Amino acid sequence: MNQDFLLSSYTYQLPPSLIAQAPAVPRDSSRLLVVDSRISSNHATFRDLANWLQPGDLLVLNNTRVIPARLYGRKITGSQVEILLIEAKAANRWLALVKPGKRFTIGAKVEFNSLSTGDHAPLRATVIEKDEATGGRILEFELPTDKSLWEVLDDYGQLPLPPYITDSDAPDERYQTVYSSEPGAIAAPTAGLHFTPELLAELENQGIEQTQITLHVGVGTFRPVEKEQIKDHAMHQEWIDVSAATVAKIKETKARGGRVIAVGTTATRALEGAAKAAQSATIEPFQGQTDLFIYPGYQWQVVDGLITNFHLPGSSLLMLVSAMIGRERLLNLYQEVIAQEYRFYSFGDAMLILPEASNQ
Repeated sequence: MNQDFLLSSYTYQLPPSLIAQAPAVPRDSSRLLVVDSRISSNHATFRDLANWLQPGDLLVLNNTRVIPARLYGRKITGSQVEILLIEAKAANRWLALVKPGKRFTIGAKVEFNSLSTGDHAPLRATVIEKDEATGGRILEFELPTDKSLWEVLDDYGQLPLPPYITDSDAPDERYQTVYSSEPGAIAAPTAGLHFTPELLAELENQGIEQTQITLHVGVGTFRPVEKEQIKDHAMHQEWIDVSAATVAKIKETKARGGRVIAVGTTATRALEGAAKAAQSATIEPFQGQTDLFIYPGYQWQVVDGLITNFHLPGSSLLMLVSAMIGRERLLNLYQEVIAQEYRFYSFGDAMLILPEASNQ
């Protein structure tokens, strides 16, 4: 049995003290592990990223913006409830993960009080359907016909920090990239959190180009793999937009011998998902859903290198990075950075995998 296909092969022990509870200040002062060949790596600082990239390289950034998707409320009977909005399904109908599930029976009515100042009536919703794929519920929100939930969400929702961040007083903007512009994610594309406007300008001045895609981070990204045979895992679909302008930049970069460096696993899935949708040897513009699951043995179509954070054991993200440099090497690198007391997960440090380190 190939160990790369077993969930139990993607485990490691992390001291809880290394789970970052706050972002680095400033953003680009985080540490950076540079994996520059199949046998070597270097310890650096993120602000020195330009030292490791080349003029003509293309950084692909995910411009999604995290929405205030976590709402706390109660049933009409008074029981406390919590929801995490995942995606809009129709006019004021949203798929949500819910707690506790037993209180969200079909027909149950819930309401949420406004968090902002002013005279805002409670926001009410009715459970109309159960979603078997996620275990969530479809909620229909009661709003005037000329209003959508998008317009009032800031008044009722909170930014949904991951559950392993339990002691953070960081302002909400620190859980957004500085280039976020397209609302729709329920988690940040965390590899991008290290960039500052000044670093992006420095990279551009050195001939390192940038382009953007959109992948609205949803349950597919952060839901753990639960099947021991990882090939049996089904990714939940996430919405992506890879524009014609971005595709043109990628093709120009490839044609002149430049390298496409994805900023984050979400940018990676968007690019490779668009290539899969094209069903051809080249990437084409694409807007729609992707359920692409990348794990060892995957044949890369677009991405040459990757900037990424350090991921949870057993996660599809750990498997994606393993597909680029090999599972055993990745886990050995994780042991190295644990010994060096790197910070892990969303607010943690980063890794740059250069094309020379790829196992393809």
